[in-house]
Amino acid sequence: MVQMARGRVAIGVAAFAAPGVAARVMGAAGGKDPARDLVTRIFASREIALGAGYLLSRGRGRAAWARLGLAVDALDTVAGVKSRKPRGGVRGVPLWASGGFSVIALGAAGLGAAKVAKDLTG
Repeated sequence: MVQMARGRVAIGVAAFAAPGVAARVMGAAGGKDPARDLVTRIFASREIALGAGYLLSRGRGRAAWARLGLAVDALDTVAGVKSRKPRGGVRGVPLWASGGFSVIALGAAGLGAAKVAKDLTG
């Protein structure tokens, strides 16, 4: 979990610094788009906070951050799957992007679930 938290911080910092590149990696269109960059930076801030919160906490606080991370990763998995569906005449996110994102989020949720289960069972 420590490595995953470090990864969250690293991904968050990279996405905050270069939101256009991060958005393209996640399947968003290229070009300048201030709204897309804003949403990417919001995502980045969340990742930095979740990772740093876990790394800076201990004991029960760390267990709480693990649960928060699990909740976010589970919701991200659902969001990735739902992003495939066309809405309002606009195509969904490409399969490679939604599938890749969903698999990563599901993997993180699995690791988080294992950590939460371990915390609960001792």
